[in-house]
Amino acid sequence: MSRFKMEPYKTDTPSSYPTEEMKELFSAILSLKSKEEATKFFRDLLTIAEIKEFSNRWQMVKMLYMGKPYTEIAKKLKVSTTTISRVAHWLQNGFGGYKSVADRTFPTKFHDSDVPDKYFKSGKLRGFRNPRVM
Repeated sequence: MSRFKMEPYKTDTPSSYPTEEMKELFSAILSLKSKEEATKFFRDLLTIAEIKEFSNRWQMVKMLYMGKPYTEIAKKLKVSTTTISRVAHWLQNGFGGYKSVADRTFPTKFHDSDVPDKYFKSGKLRGFRNPRVM
């Protein structure tokens, strides 16, 4: 039995999150009307290094969401697998922010219900019933 008890990351968040100042920032972000406006706003708000860090993290989310292996992500983005593991943890067990935006932004993974009906009629998926038909 381990001496260290692993608590979920959610408990790492202070009860004061989000502060009123943070809420104002989030409202400002929600008021952006175009990618051009967002580009200008974030360039004024953040340094180039900070923008690169955030965009790199978002690329990790994208690649994890698409099922890419950690080693492939680490090599492509030049980050450690530990960093990828942290991002993966937040994607799977965080507050749902990564997941909700990723679900809207990235193409979905393959689902049986995405198979066109023609494959069920042709017998190519013999033994599988059409999930759209009850």
